[in-house]
Amino acid sequence: MDKQFSKILVTGATGLVGSRLLPRLLEAGYDCFALVRGKEVAAGVTAVEGDLFEPATLQEAVRDAVAVVHLAAVFRSPDTDLIWKSNLEGTRNLIDAVKRHAPHARFILASTSHVYNISNPHPGREDDVLNPEHAYPASKVAAEKELGESGLNWSVLRFPFVYGDGDGHLEELPRHVVAARFHPAMRMSTIHHRDIYTAVMMALQGTMDGRVVNIADEAPTTLYELLQLVGQPMTSSAEPLTNPWYLHSDTSLARSLGFQPSVRTVYQAAQENLL
Repeated sequence: MDKQFSKILVTGATGLVGSRLLPRLLEAGYDCFALVRGKEVAAGVTAVEGDLFEPATLQEAVRDAVAVVHLAAVFRSPDTDLIWKSNLEGTRNLIDAVKRHAPHARFILASTSHVYNISNPHPGREDDVLNPEHAYPASKVAAEKELGESGLNWSVLRFPFVYGDGDGHLEELPRHVVAARFHPAMRMSTIHHRDIYTAVMMALQGTMDGRVVNIADEAPTTLYELLQLVGQPMTSSAEPLTNPWYLHSDTSLARSLGFQPSVRTVYQAAQENLL
């Protein structure tokens, strides 16, 4: 892919991930376009007005694109209909637009490690049978299936908990942990924004073509430790931990493809002021 003359369309460009990924893609030399609805984007990015729920608005957005990075999604919402509409119907509309107007483009879908079953007997692997209980991961599994059957050149990147670059996500973790009543010894895979960029670059270059790939750093970390990092320690517990592999991703495939995180642990991020 010739970086100097390659149009890339990014959805979810103003979100947690997109707003940090786009400047890095620009710095790498890509011609970046962002699908937006009346929002401003980073300097150097071309904003394209469009709506994933309005297929007619997607034609110009995808035209001449060599790749589409689909980040837009609804995650934490009590409105399950909106989650399904956004994550499945919106993805379906984008897939159809790419098939019609940019059939040779790479379609890179951001997904989640939440797709793995709570009672998984090992860290989540890409070939596991999936039966997620909640709307967000279930809608992502359905979207992955749509893409895999689309006939496009596709890849799916399953991300765990994303943090870093001052996004505030780690600081929000304590209230979600408390609400879910998670055990303090539960380990969770993580990924820094720098290495979302690393993974997306590999996907743009074709390394991930036709694959679903878990992306995570090298050290799943306990919730107890993660909350300590943001100054909100959890209550200790020596009770047995049930479902020890929930939210823990197996990254063997990514490593075999050459993925190496530059931010290997959350402790490295803290030491280097990357949180």
